[in-house]
Amino acid sequence: MSEGFNLSRPSLSLPLSLPKETFATKAKSMLKFIGPAFIVSVAYIDPGNFATNISGGSTFNYSLIWVILWSNLMAIFLQSLSAKLGIATGHNLPEMCSKIYSRRLNWFFWLEAEFAAMATDLAEFLGGTLGLYLLFKIPMIYAGLLTGALTFLIVYMEKYGQRVVEWIIGTLVSVITIAYTLEVFLAKPDWSQVGIHTLVPSLPNGDAVLIAVGMLGATVMPHVIYLHSQLVQARNRDKTEEEKRKHLRMERIDIAIAMNIAFLVNAAMAIVAAAVFFRNGMAVDTIEEAHKSLEPLLGTLSSGAFGIALLASGLSSSAVGTMAGQTIMKGFVGLSIPVNIRRLITMTPALLIIASGVNPMYALVMSQVVLSFALPFAIVPMLMITSRKDLMGSFVNKPLTKIVGWIITSLIVGLNLVLLYLTFTGNV
Repeated sequence: MSEGFNLSRPSLSLPLSLPKETFATKAKSMLKFIGPAFIVSVAYIDPGNFATNISGGSTFNYSLIWVILWSNLMAIFLQSLSAKLGIATGHNLPEMCSKIYSRRLNWFFWLEAEFAAMATDLAEFLGGTLGLYLLFKIPMIYAGLLTGALTFLIVYMEKYGQRVVEWIIGTLVSVITIAYTLEVFLAKPDWSQVGIHTLVPSLPNGDAVLIAVGMLGATVMPHVIYLHSQLVQARNRDKTEEEKRKHLRMERIDIAIAMNIAFLVNAAMAIVAAAVFFRNGMAVDTIEEAHKSLEPLLGTLSSGAFGIALLASGLSSSAVGTMAGQTIMKGFVGLSIPVNIRRLITMTPALLIIASGVNPMYALVMSQVVLSFALPFAIVPMLMITSRKDLMGSFVNKPLTKIVGWIITSLIVGLNLVLLYLTFTGNV
């Protein structure tokens, strides 16, 4: 009897203790890897998204929400591929390009990436400037200089470790998310129409193609495809293949959470624009008009939330753009220009636009179209590298991954060609 009793005790205690320990260990392990995708996600809710989503929603109602959904699915796939490249090789994408492609081709990649970075910085810088102008009535040129100073401060914090920057940017993403949750609550959209247009693609006319391409360029961003492969290196100290596989699994969870938060915020921007502006017969042409129109239609709380979200978006995405610029410059051609000088160079176009009086919203939309044209130059090398077994080992792309990757590339190039055709035939 005594022996039987002793044998039964372990079988009673083991099921009670192990699950708790396993869950706690898994949760603690996962939290260590959360962060890189949240830095990346800022690019998917930057001021360029404000411009394209407000334009799309106010002009075409809910018709273009499906573009945001499909762009987000593409973004999840591409950011996962970038993270995999960084984890498997121990190098970022520009560094891998410098290893396997000619010096001349890498100079071309760098020049194209820097041109795209200027378009990115234009959107981010204008967003922060407009946020300060709308909230505090600071003149645009001074708001622009203040935005630059605040961006330098955020990037400077990187000296204390990438984790510090992750917390700062994660907090700003939370501010944007809360602000747009409030906006949706106040706007009272037609949820049945939202559901239909999320699932059913439609392009009402040629102008809708321009906005759709802008939405794509604002959502799938070339500079963060480069950056993500660098951000994973802070946690990429694993030696064994199994440790690398665990890192990749955790990073995919990070990507799924961050990218889907970005999707919900993007969708909320278009939904609010449709529910508030389109419903009232207003095709909004400027960010200032969007801000001013929200107050009489939805109240001071709504216009304030809009301004705060725009400011948080501009500051956070501007810092991320600077980090991406460092990765691009060092990786492709080995240049090491001080970050402050590089930032001043890429800020110049935005300051010129502010000083010239060009409509910032139109500049934002066009900057996102430029980014859509730059996308294939980041995606194609990444697909080619991750499909090489000699570089990726067991992490090499499977046949289905290759097929999906080339389909996405073809769709992006196809949309760009359609836009060019419509532009030159005068239909846009």
